[in-house]
Amino acid sequence: MIVPLQAAETPTPTRETFWGISGVGEILFYYLTALVVVVFLYGVYARFARYAEGDEDPIDRLDDLGSRIVAAARIVLTNEKQFDRDLYGGLMHSFIMWGFLTLLIATTILAIDMDAWQLVLGQESFWVGDFYLGYQFVVDAMGLLFVVGIGMALYRRYWVRNHRLWGRHTSSEDDLFIWTLFVLGVGGFLLEGLRILATGYPEFEIVSFVGWGTALALETVGVDQSLATTLHWWAWWSHALVALAFVAWIPYAKPFHMLSSFANVVTRDENSARRLPGIPADLEATNAETIDDFTWKEILDQDACTKCGRCSAVCPAKASDRPLDPRDVILDLKSYREELDAGTTDEQSIVADGGTSVIDAETMESCMACMACVDSCPVEIEHLNSFTRLNRQLVDQGDVDPGMQDVFQNVMQDGNTFGNAARNRADWADPLEFDLTDAREESVEYLWYVGDYPSYDDRNKKVARSLATILEAADVDFGILFEDEKYDGNDVRRVGEEFLYLELAGHHVESFEACDFEKLVCTDPHSYNTFENEYSEVDFAEFADDPMMPFEYDGYWNADGEVEVLHWTQAVEELVADGRVGLSGTELEYTVTYHDPCHLGRYNDEYEAPRDLIRATGCELVEMPRNRANSFCCGGGGGGVWMEFDEDPKPSEERLREALEDTDTAADATVEKFVVACPMCMTMYEDGRKTGGFEDDLEIVDIAELIVEALGKEDVATGE
Repeated sequence: MIVPLQAAETPTPTRETFWGISGVGEILFYYLTALVVVVFLYGVYARFARYAEGDEDPIDRLDDLGSRIVAAARIVLTNEKQFDRDLYGGLMHSFIMWGFLTLLIATTILAIDMDAWQLVLGQESFWVGDFYLGYQFVVDAMGLLFVVGIGMALYRRYWVRNHRLWGRHTSSEDDLFIWTLFVLGVGGFLLEGLRILATGYPEFEIVSFVGWGTALALETVGVDQSLATTLHWWAWWSHALVALAFVAWIPYAKPFHMLSSFANVVTRDENSARRLPGIPADLEATNAETIDDFTWKEILDQDACTKCGRCSAVCPAKASDRPLDPRDVILDLKSYREELDAGTTDEQSIVADGGTSVIDAETMESCMACMACVDSCPVEIEHLNSFTRLNRQLVDQGDVDPGMQDVFQNVMQDGNTFGNAARNRADWADPLEFDLTDAREESVEYLWYVGDYPSYDDRNKKVARSLATILEAADVDFGILFEDEKYDGNDVRRVGEEFLYLELAGHHVESFEACDFEKLVCTDPHSYNTFENEYSEVDFAEFADDPMMPFEYDGYWNADGEVEVLHWTQAVEELVADGRVGLSGTELEYTVTYHDPCHLGRYNDEYEAPRDLIRATGCELVEMPRNRANSFCCGGGGGGVWMEFDEDPKPSEERLREALEDTDTAADATVEKFVVACPMCMTMYEDGRKTGGFEDDLEIVDIAELIVEALGKEDVATGE
């Protein structure tokens, strides 16, 4: 009788977790793991305990915490900020982050299966069969992405030597971080290849395609099954010790950004920079005398910095060789704090003009408050909050640029930055063929805040007359405050003069309350920003009883947004859309480019209204390479319009060069007009046109001037 042969039983897809490791080895591994967890948790505790020593943050950053966490998870998991203006960097970070998270989740699943499911609950392992096969395939696929991402990082850092990654704070810590990740990624696949080779290539392990390929490569170079078994033990312990050391290291060095960055995104202020936090009414309060004057969020900002250099790359001050690198300011504060806590340095001034200090006054004077650093930061560091705190300290100490001192004096005495008489504020309107309405005496639809530069600067007076002509042509009921209008305070606040800003804000809200109007319209984006985002944040009741404050208003102004605040381009764009301006069929036929003002664009996300108006005049609009949120500052913000700097090139000169040399136009066309929508931009670019030698190459015009030319009323607007 012939007995048929039975097929060999196919092994169930799974593997022994501690294959090749003795029982003593397992115990030792668990002991080391427990020790590492303790070291890790203590490090995290110490970090967050240090934040608690910082000052209280004036903004509630933990309200609606669930929604904050969900929103932060979306931002972090999509890597949307990393992809912004950097596809290579976005892909690199995505590969590393998703690969790392997958490996972390895979390790966690394995621990649950062994230590909870089997050991505690007494169940059979679920790490078998199809689950095991799927697990191994996903881990290999995502692990490969992780290694590719690390390779991309190494290529960018060491081969290309991307300028963003190298600076004063670049250190061996950065090298150790990236190379440790590389060793973990490559070492994991080497370990897997050795195991597959040592166990005789189990057929189901082909799903571990990277490990399988590694095993084949090892065999090709002469590693047999016996040697693979021996090498596996050494590789297993090497990989385990590096992994455990890395976990223990996380809270004490650069890897902590994996936790602090997420916390920073959770606690971010979506209105950061466009609204600065107020200062306490307590005159005894300090701004930046010590490191603990910084709020807990500002200290968290310091720990969240990954040294990626995105803020440095977009900073116009750094590009102009001013002594400011936003990354260095944040990291200088962090280094000083850590050295002070460790007792390796003596306490010193945080910021000062000359002498020994952490930050030099000239560094902070260089900031243009353009918000480019805040906008570009992938981990939501709020640079301008810390910078403003430093500027306020400089004001408290009297370490203020002489040009700014003159401006402060002018505003205190005359209510404007020019030091001209308040009674002359509306003289710009004298050449007009119509009279302006006094909004203090009559009801108007638009209360027009003209601003300092359109009121007193000869070049910007033409812009003011142009806008008045447009509103008159549209039959708009508008009026101004005449001598009751003062400087809005936006930029003196950003250079640290908070109390002068409060005086101006209190005066204006009382003036606004005394008028009957529907909409508040601003010529200057700086005015628009502070009226829209900051005046409503001030609790005037805290200061109304102070004899130094010349106002009696004792509440929040426009807290519910009942007053609509508009930049003039937004208001006029509505009028054009309603057919009230009369631009239909107009053709100016100029080739122009448009510069996005920081306070209108990055600060307030208004990009389309100015462009719609330019196109409505018939001009051909071509975009500079840096446009919209990536616009390059004119150099006038943050008090820059009033200070002198040793810089080359000037930001305004660099921007005009970009308009002429880097902007793609139609064949045989050149940019004829450089269009602005901000009085400070007008001032800076008219200066840059002269100093940069561009006077014969292009003309600086405001959008309002294009519109009045399209309407055929330019003679009235210019006063001719």
